[in-house]
Amino acid sequence: MASPSAEIEKTLLSFEKLDRASPDLWQEQIPGISDFAAMESPITSHTSPPWESDLEQNDIDMLTELGSLTTKNLMEKVRDLQNLAYQLGLDESREMTRGKLLNVLEGGKPNRK
Repeated sequence: MASPSAEIEKTLLSFEKLDRASPDLWQEQIPGISDFAAMESPITSHTSPPWESDLEQNDIDMLTELGSLTTKNLMEKVRDLQNLAYQLGLDESREMTRGKLLNVLEGGKPNRK
């Protein structure tokens, strides 16, 4: 027996076929934009994306490593990064307080004695 949600999903399916070639139904909002969009489409473009040229080999290796992780391992990696960021925030806060108490951040003012 099918679950109630599966029955509901079946009722939501539409088998209507829309002819996107119809100029009456799908008018071009700006004349010529379809031709321009096809020229500039990343699917038809054979050049590499601009961000790809900025990557060094170790960046590519890291992307490959992260892409090969399972969902569980990736979530664990994200959790480790969040913990590291939190710890760095605590360390920074501690060092800023220390610098304030030692008047390290008082640029240009002579120390009082």
